[in-house]
Amino acid sequence: MALPEAFIAKYQDLLGNESGPFFEALSGPIDKGFRLNPLKANREPVDLSLDKPIAWSKNGYFGQVSGKSIDHTTGLVYSQEPSAQFVAEVVDAKPGEKVLDLAAAPGGKSTQLAGQMQGQGLLWTNEIFFGRAKILSENIERFGVRNDIVSSADSKDLAKALPGYFDRVLLDTPCSGEGMFRKDPDAISYWSEGYPRECADRSEGILANAVKMLRPGGILVYSTCTFAPEEDEQMIAWLLKEYPDFELLAIDKVAGSGIADGRPEWADGNPDLKKTARLWPQDLPGEGHFVAKLQKSIDAEEVKAPKEQKADKLSADEASLLESFLAETVPGLAVDLSDLVRFGDRIFLMPEGCPAFGKIKILRAGLCLGTFKKKRFEPDHALALAVHPDETKQTFAIDDPADWAAYIHGEALNTKADLDKGFVLMTAGGNGVGWAKFVNGQLKNFYPKGLRH
Repeated sequence: MALPEAFIAKYQDLLGNESGPFFEALSGPIDKGFRLNPLKANREPVDLSLDKPIAWSKNGYFGQVSGKSIDHTTGLVYSQEPSAQFVAEVVDAKPGEKVLDLAAAPGGKSTQLAGQMQGQGLLWTNEIFFGRAKILSENIERFGVRNDIVSSADSKDLAKALPGYFDRVLLDTPCSGEGMFRKDPDAISYWSEGYPRECADRSEGILANAVKMLRPGGILVYSTCTFAPEEDEQMIAWLLKEYPDFELLAIDKVAGSGIADGRPEWADGNPDLKKTARLWPQDLPGEGHFVAKLQKSIDAEEVKAPKEQKADKLSADEASLLESFLAETVPGLAVDLSDLVRFGDRIFLMPEGCPAFGKIKILRAGLCLGTFKKKRFEPDHALALAVHPDETKQTFAIDDPADWAAYIHGEALNTKADLDKGFVLMTAGGNGVGWAKFVNGQLKNFYPKGLRH
């Protein structure tokens, strides 16, 4: 790897005798990892081994995922770099809480938070760049998350709409990406000697907006995938100085894992900065991360809570169509018609107590149930990935490899199975993978065209 000379000089100066192992690690092999999805009905992988757990990640394992495998396609696993899995563990979201992932794409940490919340409460995931927000939304869908709002907005606009609203806020801030050099050599081309300072200046504004959205007593987790002190310890020192109602909390470094303390000597010398965590590539398998955990004072000033999003009322015919569909297809799914919002003809089941969207650009407003079409209701692919087989009336297990290949290619399947006319949840490895419609011995394929291969 051809590292910039200024980068080498900087870390030789900062790390001294430790710089040799650091640069050697950056030239070494890449460590792959994945997480199991606790939201799925069956949590036993079809293709992957679970014999190499990641010490600092509850559902994490070392190994490489194929994007065309059953495990990936059904959302049972999420491919995620090992050190990145530590961040959401520090957030430690609880069921029933209101949680924000402010810079969330592509969705690794968001899906991990969703697993912690177990479908209870509200998870709001945001990405300012719309193209990346679409990828985030797709990963939220594949993971089968029911209680997530996906938005594409500037942090200042979110802060204006959602002041003091969240119990926990994660800001995995856009950074100079030094921890990505080994994984993505193109990241090297963006780096310059002044780039970390530029990123830190930008992060100050985003962090200030994150602070505004946290309730008194709430938890803020700040993380980066860079080694730069300007973006790590120095950023936390700035926050503590700028916002004296915040306290830095100790992070469990997981004994024997190689996770190290932060370095006060690289900021203002405040010994509390040792409470932050550094994951170095020379100390553990992974690309590297920095994590800090802070709590807002319970005595901080409260602000007026945002109004709840108003549900969209269905016409009598639409309500009848939807109720019939639910009874005939997913009778085990609890749906309150007063919690529905529509985008065009698509119908979403909002998380309970969802705040008003206002002018925020929303990509996903909870669980997409489906779409109204001419005198019928057609289920969405998201619903197939979110429901458990026992919540549906009819399922068809794709056990034959030839049937699997045919189904994800978009072909109809012939069957002698005893099924009623209507929609059937297609399963693989015990989890939903998509829909088919059974008519006269044939399962008509509803697997999305954009996902076929």
